[in-house]
Amino acid sequence: MIKTTHSMIKEGYIKRKKRMISVNIILFALTLGLCGVMLLYGKTNYSLSTVIRVLSGEEIQGAAFTIGTLRLPRMLCGLLAGLAFGIAGNTFQTMLRNPLASPDIIGISSGASVAAVFCILVLHMSGSGVSIAAVISGILVSGLIYMFSKGSGFSGGRLILIGIGMQAMLNALISFLLVKASEHDVSKALTWLNGSLNGMSMKDVPGLLVVVIIFGVIILCLTNHLQILELGDEFATTLGIKINLIRITLILSSVFLIAFATAVTGPIAFVAFLSGPISARLVGLGSPNVLASGLVGALLVLGADMIGQFVFSTRFPVGVITGILGAPYMLLLLITINRRGQA
Repeated sequence: MIKTTHSMIKEGYIKRKKRMISVNIILFALTLGLCGVMLLYGKTNYSLSTVIRVLSGEEIQGAAFTIGTLRLPRMLCGLLAGLAFGIAGNTFQTMLRNPLASPDIIGISSGASVAAVFCILVLHMSGSGVSIAAVISGILVSGLIYMFSKGSGFSGGRLILIGIGMQAMLNALISFLLVKASEHDVSKALTWLNGSLNGMSMKDVPGLLVVVIIFGVIILCLTNHLQILELGDEFATTLGIKINLIRITLILSSVFLIAFATAVTGPIAFVAFLSGPISARLVGLGSPNVLASGLVGALLVLGADMIGQFVFSTRFPVGVITGILGAPYMLLLLITINRRGQA
């Protein structure tokens, strides 16, 4: 009997692991394919050989500018931002054991946004200055939310409530700045606030790439600890996990990912919110889904950008499309939570 039970547990573990690996491979292949589509197709379509020649450094009239200067930075920024949003969103949701605990709902994205809007509307800044301010502000606001939620001990529910309150306050401040600004500046600020891949350049890529590699790898290395934290602090303590150190490391890593991604692309709505639940359904309950969340985030950003650019007669920023996708799911989630009596 014991042997049979042990065999069943082992067989179940192997099945879950195979499913997780298969899902990650499929998501990676889809992401790679979508990256290729973004380089190949647009107002002007290019052959695969032409794209490869341009990427290898060959100067081809017209194609070199379109692919190397316009499409490649757009694709890379979308890919990296999607990975960052997906990984960070899933980390917060898993650690706080609440699907509403997404950085774009608990005020972190708004923290970066308010500084960017202030720089654009009041200081009339652009480019790297806005990005730096957004990163610093996002980190500071995250620190305030964590500090206010600490109390006598850490509480995920308290952090979510304080984050939602902080987001409401910051959004009110953003609205005030927009009302007081000139029409020209408002247009620039709204473009940034909607979340867009327009105007991306290769200089936006290195910083975001470094951040995604460093903090994404840190979170991946702490995947097992993240899953243990999901089971509760008491259980984690019995296993000898240094709860506060692990939690702070995960929060800081996620905040850096969100802040830098938001600084580059703007707050692309609901990508962080959707990636975790989608990836969890794909890999199965109980299986690590950090990498899958990042890949789902990348697919959402790249796919939404393609839809916004080419499906409609009017071009829409990527954040508008992800907002349309995410809002119904959020309403459904709130209704479900309310019915369960958890609200």
